[in-house]
Amino acid sequence: MGRSGADSVDVLVVSLGSTSGLRAADAELADSLRRAGASVALLAASPPRPMRTLALTDLSWALAARRAAVAGLTAHRPRALIYSSTTSSLFWPRPGAIRFDAPSAGNRPGRHGLWQRPAERRRLSQAPLLLPWSSGGLEEAPSAARTGERALVLPVPVELSGPPAPARDIAAIAYGANPFKKGLDRVLRAWHRIRRPDERLFVAGASPSELARSGISLPAEGVHVTGPLPPDEYRALLRRARVFVCAPRREDYGLAQLEALADGCQLVTTPAPGPYAALPIARSLDPRLVGDDLGTALRTALDDPAPDYAASVASTLASFGRAASDRIVREELLPRLLPSS
Repeated sequence: MGRSGADSVDVLVVSLGSTSGLRAADAELADSLRRAGASVALLAASPPRPMRTLALTDLSWALAARRAAVAGLTAHRPRALIYSSTTSSLFWPRPGAIRFDAPSAGNRPGRHGLWQRPAERRRLSQAPLLLPWSSGGLEEAPSAARTGERALVLPVPVELSGPPAPARDIAAIAYGANPFKKGLDRVLRAWHRIRRPDERLFVAGASPSELARSGISLPAEGVHVTGPLPPDEYRALLRRARVFVCAPRREDYGLAQLEALADGCQLVTTPAPGPYAALPIARSLDPRLVGDDLGTALRTALDDPAPDYAASVASTLASFGRAASDRIVREELLPRLLPSS
């Protein structure tokens, strides 16, 4: 394994990078491939200008991903390609593996996925290898894409981000990017109803003006909006928080929730449709913290935390750790990407 020429690489990862979670997942994948002995180029699509509809947004991102892939093929002459997300593969210049959290078949219903769904069906049926983040993500793919032995479930690795904070001085934290989909309005209503005077909810990932444009009204007291933060600063806040709370209307995976668990937060969530990988984990850790009555679950987490919660998290998240991901990449992914090595 390794370079087959002066300018060539084993694997080119075409990163859509439209969210911080996708960017982190792509960086982890590239690092894992390198630890397994492969040479890797990670090329990100240039963010297009904002569009008014999801269909146009996906079109502009797919075209940006194609440009990145063409540039990467020319510069790096890769032996294999991985397209991160189905959107990045829609106009591919050369077939490759497709890694995805959820397909458009599940998260682009109706007019939102009018052109994406048929294009995605073609790409998923043509790809030599599918790399869903979870079995639930694969189950949402069209049936033709699930035939044969082309799928390898490859979770995004999640690890503790740093040393514990001196104190858990933040009562609760929520993530505010894509606030309607993530149900931030539901979280804020529940928080307003159950908070005590000395408790504050931190909202990260969006500024007050961004929330206002999404129709999110902030309570007068008890909520601190941090705005977008660098990943290390955001994870440092998680290490100070007692609870991570969310009420998604749909969840494609739940990476933010898994990161919060890894950093010592209790996870309070409502059930949600989609391949919500963190949901069964939350139920297994403490079923009292999962349900439609978000306020009661929040109050339970703050007032009566399960004494064995942290120990249970450590054993439950072992299969999501970097060591487990590296084993899959080394023993299963690379032999299928580069079968002649």
